Amino acid sequence: MPLVLLNPHAQGGRAAKRIPALQAWLKKHAPDCTFAAPDGLSESLALLQHLPEGSRVVAVGGDGTLNRWLPALLAKRLTLGLVPMGSGNDSARALGLHGMPWAVTLRHALVAAAEPVDTGLVCWTDLQGAIHETSFLSSLTTGFDSAIALRALQGPRWLRGLPRYLWATLKELAQLQTWPLSVTADGHLLANERALFASSLNTPTFGSGLPAVPHARINDGQLDALLAGTFNRLGVCLMLPRLLAGRHLSHPRVQTRPYRVLDIRCQSGVPLAADGEYLGVARALTVRCQEASLQVVGQRSA
Repeated sequence: MPLVLLNPHAQGGRAAKRIPALQAWLKKHAPDCTFAAPDGLSESLALLQHLPEGSRVVAVGGDGTLNRWLPALLAKRLTLGLVPMGSGNDSARALGLHGMPWAVTLRHALVAAAEPVDTGLVCWTDLQGAIHETSFLSSLTTGFDSAIALRALQGPRWLRGLPRYLWATLKELAQLQTWPLSVTADGHLLANERALFASSLNTPTFGSGLPAVPHARINDGQLDALLAGTFNRLGVCLMLPRLLAGRHLSHPRVQTRPYRVLDIRCQSGVPLAADGEYLGVARALTVRCQEASLQVVGQRSA
């Protein structure tokens, strides 16, 4: 019996307004399903952790929702269906689900076959020496992109999606900085210099549809590093139109590389975010691809 689990805080709380319509649809079309919309993260995780291994869960929310629930989904080997109701929805884009009517997506999530996709796992050390582990589905960002993620989370509630990300980008430009990063992918040194960011993509887009690594795939057994060297404010402003058009990879200060294990060191500390959720400041981190670690219903499963 599938569990339909809604995050009422998704989309700045707007997802909660869908609860009556979702309940009515499930009562009519899938009366055997269980529906829940817990207010707190601990309640949601408890529901997931008490499910039998291999159960199907339909998550109603966005990338941040998936990020918070991902450890339980992986630990219990749960099958994930998705009804995208978030601000970013980059995982839904990679799965071919973005832009579909919610009722169509819900029906599909309940009955379609699932396929294995990759996830990422980062083990990172904060400035106090404490060690943390965080899973992610879409992206892990370090540097400028993570600072933007924090600003976006603190931004105006009425701004949604890509406009919210661009607003946060412009705000961060006012305090633009770079970080001294040493980056190694699968044992090969990629960079040892001041850099704007060094991020990892499991999906082609991040930041609510920005085509960061257009050739990235969620099921190819690898992650893709995206590095940007030193840029000033003018350089970042000139780069944004190229990023929006997916033409930034030809810039001489931008590079991308597929990998399975990525190491980043920054003695002074660099901001870190997973799936758009700000984590903190890391002094060292190791990112690993977890190949075919999650069963997910995507559009190809129809």
